[in-house]
This record gives sequence, C-alpha cells and structure tokens, in this order.
Amino acid sequence: MSGSDFVRTMPVGQGLVRVEPLYRLHIDLWLLLGLLGIVSFGLVMLYSASGQSETLLKAQLSRIGVGFVVMFVVAQLPPRLYLRWSPFLYGVVLLMLVAVLFVGLSAKGSQRWLGVEGFPRFQPSELMKVATPLMVAWYLHDRPLPPRFKHLAWALVMIVVPAALVAMQPDLGTAILVTTAGLAVIFLAGIYWSWLGYAALAVAFSLPALWSVMQGYQKERVLTLFDPERDPLGAGWNIIQSKTAIGSGGIYGKGLFEGTQSHLSFLPESHTDFIIAVIGEEIGFAGILVLLVLYLGVISRALFMANQIEDTFGRLVVGGLTLTFFVYLFVNIAMVIGILPVVGVPLPLISYGGTSVVTLLGSFGIIMSIYTHRRR
Repeated sequence: MSGSDFVRTMPVGQGLVRVEPLYRLHIDLWLLLGLLGIVSFGLVMLYSASGQSETLLKAQLSRIGVGFVVMFVVAQLPPRLYLRWSPFLYGVVLLMLVAVLFVGLSAKGSQRWLGVEGFPRFQPSELMKVATPLMVAWYLHDRPLPPRFKHLAWALVMIVVPAALVAMQPDLGTAILVTTAGLAVIFLAGIYWSWLGYAALAVAFSLPALWSVMQGYQKERVLTLFDPERDPLGAGWNIIQSKTAIGSGGIYGKGLFEGTQSHLSFLPESHTDFIIAVIGEEIGFAGILVLLVLYLGVISRALFMANQIEDTFGRLVVGGLTLTFFVYLFVNIAMVIGILPVVGVPLPLISYGGTSVVTLLGSFGIIMSIYTHRRR
C-alpha cells in the first residue's frame, strides 16, 4: 500500500494530531505557540528593563502586532512566489542599502535607516537578513549539489556585496548576520568539508589584514573582549556591568522589577542589546533557562519542518532562516557574557526594536508557508 493510500484510508482521529483550521490557514500551531511564548516573556522583561515604561511597552506591543500580521500574510503566499520573486526582492533591498549610504537617517554615529516624514523609519539591513538566504537558495536550487566552485563563488558574491554595504553604515553586527544567513544556505547545500577547511585557513591568514582596516572603536571592542578591566570606566563598562548583573542574580534572581544594575542605570542598553543581563539579575539562571527552552523549542520545530520539505529551494530557505535565528541568539548571549566582542546584536524577539521584530516574525511566516504548502 502506498503512502498516499494510507493517508486516504486512515480513520478520522487517528495518526498525528493536527489543528486543521490553523493548517488550512498555513499557520503551524507548535511554531506559533513557541513564538507567542517568547514574545510574551519578552514583553514582561522589557517592561521591567525599561523602568516599567508603559509608553515603551505599548510601542513594542504594536510592533509585535504588526510582526504577527506580516507573519500571517506571508504564510498564505505559496512558495512558488518566493522562488519567483527572490531576485527582485534582493535587488530592491540592495538598492535600499545603497540609498542608506547617501540619504539614510543617522543616530548614535551610525547611518542605518530610511524613512520619510510622517512614516516610521526602518532598517533595510534587517530585510537583507531574509533577502540574502532567499537569493542564495534561488541561485543554488536548480544547480548540481554540492555546489561547484564557480557556483559557490557567485553565491559568495551575493553574500559579500550586501554584507559590505551594511558594514559601511557601520553596522558590524547586522553585517555578520547577513553573512551568516547566506553561508547557512551554502552549508545546507552540501559544501565539501575540505572547502570549509580551506576557508578557515583563509580567514586565519587574513586576520592581520582585517585588523589593519578595522576602525578604532572596533579594535577597542576586540581588545576589551580579552581584558575588560583595561578600561573599566570606558570600553569595558558594558561587559563588566552585564557580568555583574547576571552573577548577582544567582539561581532564582532578585525578583521581577527588583534589579539594581538596570534600574540604577549601571547597565547601558538594558532594554535592547543587554536585556538578557536584566533577565539573569531579576529571575536568575532559572529564568534564562526557561527562555532558552522556548528558543530551543522554536528552533527544533523549524528544523523538523525543514527536514520534511522535499524540494531543494524550500529546504534551503527554511534551514537557512532557522540557522540564522540560532546564530542571532548565540551572538547576543555570547556578547553579553563576554565571549564575543560587543557588536550590537539584539536578543531576538525580546529586545526593544521595530524592524528586527517584524523581519524575524516575517521570516517565520515564510517558514510556515513553505512547510504547510508542501502537500498542495
């Protein structure tokens, strides 16, 4: 008996549980529940980290609402549209990144935003974290896998060009994530391990040249990574205070809304990049563990979904977006606890922000679309 016959003759109520109304709406229940758990956790912690600011909480809630609407809408679009329009989306966002360099809005020494009066500003670099894996997957999906050297070279060009434009803003953290998003697709395409070894050697030998072109503040961040105490009141302040906050929380924390490092302004950017330090201080290691379980649930579900997809484009896109989300999470936590330099990467779906929240939820909408349309 074939698999299709088995599905047709299976009695109602047996087999795997599926919520049919949600499935017909192309929404995956388990992924949706995981995302709702993360953003709910984040809203509570953001309210505390912001000094119980209702204004900031309402702003974040509205952005999350927009993000879920975007997720729902893009989940309804059939995957063939993503395949067809990936080059166009990539090209449009690439032009936006060029526009940022000339007419972009500036804040805190960086020129990263586009916007017109009367409308919210947005970061095109956040959109590129989705456009890049779509583009690389589009390019590789109908070519021999593992990719040949010439195909790999073109894929790397598609990654390096937008990453370089983002780095020029300057926004090294997002440039790393854009690069990771594209490399994740190449990795899932089945690149030879020997090529990975050669790439690692090339990176190692290029480090002196990279150091010579880095800006002063970037060099300072790398040096601070190895010795935060060399400038405890300057470059090392953030890392020292974040470690102090996490360590002082212990297992169960000081209590929600009872943190001192953030509420007494010792911890900079407590509601954005360093919000996990607030979590560690107020609800301790146990609270961080709960959040990591929620993240692990979302990542595991998304990887399971990628494994169920048979077409190359869909599998590469879903796997690439999922691995990018994992790297997003890893870089932020590693940055806050001092094992990576501070590069300005927020905690996904938790930190205060606009474009990043909408983009992340939109990427999960793409994942749901590709997975739920796979049998239709």
